[in-house]
This record gives sequence, structure tokens and C-alpha cells, in this order.
Amino acid sequence: MYKKNDHYARKAKKENYVARSVYKLKEIDEKYKVIHSGDQVLDLGASPGSWSQYASEKIGDKGKLLGIDLKKVFLSLPNAVFMKGDILTLDMGPALEEHGFIHPFDVVISDMAPDTTSSRFTDQMKSLELCEMALEAAKKVLRPGGHFVCKIFDSGDAMGFRDELKNHFKTVQLLRPKSTQQASKEFFMIGKHKK
Repeated sequence: MYKKNDHYARKAKKENYVARSVYKLKEIDEKYKVIHSGDQVLDLGASPGSWSQYASEKIGDKGKLLGIDLKKVFLSLPNAVFMKGDILTLDMGPALEEHGFIHPFDVVISDMAPDTTSSRFTDQMKSLELCEMALEAAKKVLRPGGHFVCKIFDSGDAMGFRDELKNHFKTVQLLRPKSTQQASKEFFMIGKHKK
């Protein structure tokens, strides 16, 4: 069962993060070293913003973050810009230019998830579609050698997506972070060093 006020939710509140999901990215980053000082990061599905908060701290003054979500992100971070829109149709060009982003990105992170339904199969399919969208974005804007993190719901097709990632990244890792709720079907794929 989903617990609203668990240890990680309380910890996030205490440490001024907008959501407990920050600890998932933190564990991924501590284990696989995906985000570095000075990096340019694209955060897909950025709302409510805890991944952006963590990445913003890691990249520091010399780094830049662009967060995109269908929902508005109500955060103000010194090195981050947020856009409301659909990653499939959004023209990022003007925002990148206006805010001094130097194409391409070093890291693409995606915590995108579908609005869940009562059908596990439907949710898995929608999650896979979002991962494919994130990968399409990464193929366009991620530099060679760059890194990719993506949330996916467990399904038979998830392994097919892992194989697809292997075509584009030198190494692909799977992780279910400790802070993931027990009832959750999600885990994360980490693509390192884009080919």
C-alpha cells in the first residue's frame, strides 16, 4: 500500500525538498555518477521539482537546468529554467538561446509517469511510451558521452526498452532505489556514455 507520510516524505520536508522522489535520483547519482558540476541538465516531467532541486545543487553556479512538464513548476532555482508544455511539440530553441544554454545537454533525466488507471497493462504501456519519448529527446539533445536516467514501470516490454537503450549507450544499468514505495511497480534505467 502507498504510504503518504513515510520516512522519506518526512525527510524531504525536513531537508526542504518538494517531494520524496529526490532520494531516488540521489541514490542513482551516488551509485552511477550521472550529474556533475557545470553540467547542462534536461529534466523531463520536472513537476513538482525535487529532481530539479537535487540536480541544481549538483551542477552549481556554472551548470544550467531546463525543466519541462505538462504541469507548471512552482520553484525558483538560480540555475534553472522551467517550461510548461509537451516534450513532443515544445520548441525549446528560443528558451535555450534566451537563457544561455549551450547545446547539447550533458544529462537527460526523466521521472515522467502516466496518470495511473485501474489497468496495470495500460499503465505499463503508457510508461513505456513516456520512456520512448524521453529517449527520442535524448537522441536529439544529449551530447556523445552524456548520461540518461528514466523511470519505467515493470513489464515484459521494459526489457525490450533496455535493449533499445543498449543501442545508444555504452552501459545500461537497472535500479530500484531504496526509497521506492513497496507497492510501486517502478524502477529506473540508467544509460551511461551516449554512443
